[in-house]
Parts: sequence; structure tokens; C-alpha cells
Amino acid sequence: MSALAKVSYFWRSAAGGLKHSPFVHFIAITTIAIALFAAGLARTAGRALDGLLASLGGEVEVTVYLAPELSPNQVEALRTQLESISGGHAVLVRPDEALKRLAHELGDLGDALSQLPENPLPPSLELTVAPERRTPELLEGLSRQVQTMKGVTGVDYGREAVERLTAIARALRFGGLVAFAVVLFATIIIVSATLQLAIYARREEIEIQKLVGATDRFVKAPFLIEGLLQGMLGALVALAGLWTFGRLVGPTLTSLFSFLLGPTSSEPLVRPALALELVVAGSVLGLVGSFIAVGRFLRV
Repeated sequence: MSALAKVSYFWRSAAGGLKHSPFVHFIAITTIAIALFAAGLARTAGRALDGLLASLGGEVEVTVYLAPELSPNQVEALRTQLESISGGHAVLVRPDEALKRLAHELGDLGDALSQLPENPLPPSLELTVAPERRTPELLEGLSRQVQTMKGVTGVDYGREAVERLTAIARALRFGGLVAFAVVLFATIIIVSATLQLAIYARREEIEIQKLVGATDRFVKAPFLIEGLLQGMLGALVALAGLWTFGRLVGPTLTSLFSFLLGPTSSEPLVRPALALELVVAGSVLGLVGSFIAVGRFLRV
């Protein structure tokens, strides 16, 4: 039998297998679709989380309080030095500007600040740190380095907020990986179990093939193609579900969380990159499940 004839036979046999046990394959396709649908939602949520963390991280600033007696030239030299060691951008905030900002933040209570005999706030430099240096460890090291500079009386970078934000991001990512691993394992088990039922229903056909000299690879090929088709069909169903979810529920979620997620929340739920990832993941799930199922059957 030529290679082309073998390929044609494998695909026809796989298509016939799907028709022979539609209910069993429906269960496998549905299982893959549910897993990929959940994975697609998690992927989108992760992208939104990254956008939120980047947005919040962009607001991380190191406030460097200066001695009042520093001259303008000394302040400028210190500002240049800060930008050099941090890779960020520093802006001078004069005492009167800081007092106006504090009064605005206090609202109605800000009027009480006008009764102060003198401005108690020192001049400061607000340093926006480069994104790659916004980890708690690097910010702590930068804070200690700046604290030793001449003319610096204090440094504040919101240590607790940065550490809490970083911890939340790590916990969410770790939880997402664990949940994905559990769903992936359960999906492979279910797919392989359902395919074993389909293979068992065709055991007589397999036995005849073995009697006439068919190799294990020849017997496995149609079932592997069945698994591949199941995975691809499951991915298409998942993509259709995600598209429908995005059209029906997406606008509501966008209006609810736009104050947090900003413009990234208006992106479409199903993007070409995500569609490709789900199709590849579905194909792999189907192939792995079918490989396990047919391997178990042939070992019996």
C-alpha cells in the first residue's frame, strides 16, 4: 500500500470512527471544549491582570525628601544623580506645591492648612522608577542607596503597597498554573477513557487487522487522527463559546471593571493569537488522550 493510500485510509477510518460512536466522541469533544473555554477565560483574565499590574506599577514612585538649605544647583545635581542610578525620571516638588497638593487631597479639611504659621513640608524629588526596577528588592536597595546621599533627609516608596501588590500577582499566577494543571490532567484522563470505549467498540476490526499482519503503528494511526479531530473540534467549540461570551457578557464586564482595567478591557475576547493557542492545545490534548487510550488497549 502506497503512502498516499495509507494516509487516505487513516483519515477515512478516523472519520468513520467519529460516525460509529457519536455519543462517546461528543463527550470527549465537550470535555475538551469546556477545558479550553476555561483556559481561554483564564488567559484573558491573566492578560487583564498584567495590564492592571502594569498600570498600578506605573504609579510607583520614590519620594526623596530634601534638606531645605540645599541650593538650586545642589538640587539639580541631586536630581541628575537620581535619574542616573535609577534609570527613571525625577521631578522637583517645591514646598508650596506639596502643600497645595495635600490641601486638595484633604478636600474640605484642607482649609485648615491655610492657618499654619509656616509650611512644614520640605522640598522633594518624585522619582518614577524604570519598570524593571519596581520589584520590592530593587526598590529597597535603591532606597538605601539614596538615603546615604548628601542632602537627602528621607525616602519613601510605599514599601507595603509594592510588596502586597507583588505578592498578590505571584499568588494569582501560581493559583492559575495549579488550576490549569489540574484541569489539563482531568481532561486527558476523561478523553482517554472515552476513546477507550470507542476503541473497545471496534475491537473486532482491530483484531482482524492484527491477524492479517497490521503493525501497531498502522492500528494506532486512525485513532490518533480521531483524537486530533476531537481536539480541533473541541477548540472550535471553545472559540465559539468565548466569542459568544464576549458578545453577550463582555460589554457588561467592561462597564463594571473599566475603572480598573482601563482601555485594555475593550479588547476583543477572541484574538488570533488566543485562537491559535487553543487550537494547538486542543490538538495536543486529543492526541495525548488518544495515544494513552490506544496504547492501553494494545497492551491488553
